Amino acid sequence: MPAFRAYGDGGCLVSAPAELSGMFCRGGVVQQQQRKRSLVAASAVAAAAAEYVRASKKQRQPAQPSLDALPDECLFEVLRRLPGGRERADSACVSRRWLALLATIRASELGHAASTSLLPDLNEEFVMEEDTDDSPADPCAERVLEGKEATDVRLAAMAVVAGSLGGLEKLAVRGSHPTRGVTDQGLLAVARGSPNLCSLALWGVPLVTDAGLAEIAAGCPSLERLDITSCPLITDKGLAAVAQGCPNLVSLTVDACSGVGNEGLRAIGRCCTKLQAVSIKNCVNIGDQGISSLVCSASASLAKIRLQGLNITDASLAVIGYYGKSVTDLTLARLAAVGERGFWVMANANGLQNLRCISVTSCPGVTDLAIVSIAKFCSSLKQLCLNKCEHVSDAGLKAFAEAAKMLENLQLEECNRVTLVGVLACLINCSQKFRALSLVKCTGVKDICAAPAQLPVCKSLRFLTIKDCPGFTDASLAVVGMICPQLEQVDLSGLGEVSDNGLLPLIKSAESGLVKVDLSGCKNITDVAVSALMKAHGKSIKQVSIEGCSKITDASLFAISENCTELAELDLSNCMVSDSGIASLASAKQFQLRVLSLFGCTNVTQRSVPFLGNMGKLEGLNLQFCNMIGDHNIASLEKQLWWCDILA
Repeated sequence: MPAFRAYGDGGCLVSAPAELSGMFCRGGVVQQQQRKRSLVAASAVAAAAAEYVRASKKQRQPAQPSLDALPDECLFEVLRRLPGGRERADSACVSRRWLALLATIRASELGHAASTSLLPDLNEEFVMEEDTDDSPADPCAERVLEGKEATDVRLAAMAVVAGSLGGLEKLAVRGSHPTRGVTDQGLLAVARGSPNLCSLALWGVPLVTDAGLAEIAAGCPSLERLDITSCPLITDKGLAAVAQGCPNLVSLTVDACSGVGNEGLRAIGRCCTKLQAVSIKNCVNIGDQGISSLVCSASASLAKIRLQGLNITDASLAVIGYYGKSVTDLTLARLAAVGERGFWVMANANGLQNLRCISVTSCPGVTDLAIVSIAKFCSSLKQLCLNKCEHVSDAGLKAFAEAAKMLENLQLEECNRVTLVGVLACLINCSQKFRALSLVKCTGVKDICAAPAQLPVCKSLRFLTIKDCPGFTDASLAVVGMICPQLEQVDLSGLGEVSDNGLLPLIKSAESGLVKVDLSGCKNITDVAVSALMKAHGKSIKQVSIEGCSKITDASLFAISENCTELAELDLSNCMVSDSGIASLASAKQFQLRVLSLFGCTNVTQRSVPFLGNMGKLEGLNLQFCNMIGDHNIASLEKQLWWCDILA
């Protein structure tokens, strides 16, 4: 019987008769070619026959049953009876249909096995009871979706998986996919699977409507914090649903939602009796009626109020002044229709007795009379922040300092009518509790012609910030240093006119020991001032920034290495330091740097890599634009300091 051999990739079997031996004889080439054509033809016939047989068998086999043949109602009943969360999570991966059905199952609708098996599940991992107490918090309890990741499918999957572990507690959706963004269906899945949701933030989600917010209100009665920003389809109906379904709401933020008006705020104030913080910004349809109703209804609990870019008048501030008996923090920004009378009435209503911090930005009604009235009638005031208040002058600042008996912190930014004379008067007349002064971009703060021969001393000031004031030079800094001898933190960033001549008197007059010094952008500061700073305050200083001080060299690093004992953070960005200075820092054993920035230090080369590797306590290292180090050396440094966050 002839043997069988396999030819070709198809594995077809053809006979190999003895006549094939003739192909090895002289003149057998022609026979060989004919035999090859015969074999190819036989292979094709055999393949076709095999395919026919397989097709016939497949037709004779009955169709396999599939759950996909069930209607949604039946499949819903099957899915809700899955025994555990892992099974539901696995089922959500089968298809979008299964995921959509699982996302509609409420936590209360989940079926559980009537009885447990008598035999243990050998596939289940055994965990000792004593280990469960130390297990980390559930990572699914708090989730954030951003940009293109924010879709209904992803949100539904997140809700199903988290629902098997108790549900989400905090959810933030920031942005939305341009074509498949989050809609009401996504919020429906969250509401069904996370009844214990306590915090929800929706930023830039244009497809969510009142229906989605109503589902959250109905399914998440424990909601405490709601933040809706740039959601144009949410209106008063959505806020009313939240007010009725979430009575435990304590914080509400509504920003740039054109559909929200006065009725929504009325409902919140009427139903949410525990409301503690409210932030209403850039909503064109919210006016005095909505703000007044909200403040009146929640007067017993409302502690923080932020109003920005609203069409409100003096009437709203009068209501806040009278009913804001629990208000401790008040922020008002860009209220163009509020005048001086509104601030005066708010203060004189005598209801803001617990007010501790007030911040006002770009409000034309803030004048000298306004801030003096606030100081007189808000007896608990500790912090005042004024930004772009052009009508506040030196006289008002002096009178305010005299009347504010509890003031601890004063911040002025772009208040250009305030001069150094007013600042000195404030320091002289402030209370004994005054600890912090900040002047930012105040063009009126500049050198004065003559200072008094004998200046009083403000021993209470601990924190001084004079930033980006172009007219502030050495003479002014020397005067401030003499008045404030107990400074601990000094921020002089952006003072390009200040040099060693102004900084040295301040260093000498600081008696208690400087802890934090920021000289970023002080391009005229040299090694002389930095060395003097380290020699005088090396035992107390912990943070130093000399970013952009192009006259700083290795001499400053030598002084740091010799004198500092507590230094933890050092910023040398864009300085003229080199490998020798880095070696000096690494050799210092009396202090351990945690954060070091060498951004743009072009003189630092690969020779510094071994020294940096010896800094075993580093947690943050910035080597960006240090082109002389090289990528290979940075990679080796990353392996050596594997725990350190290295930017390169």
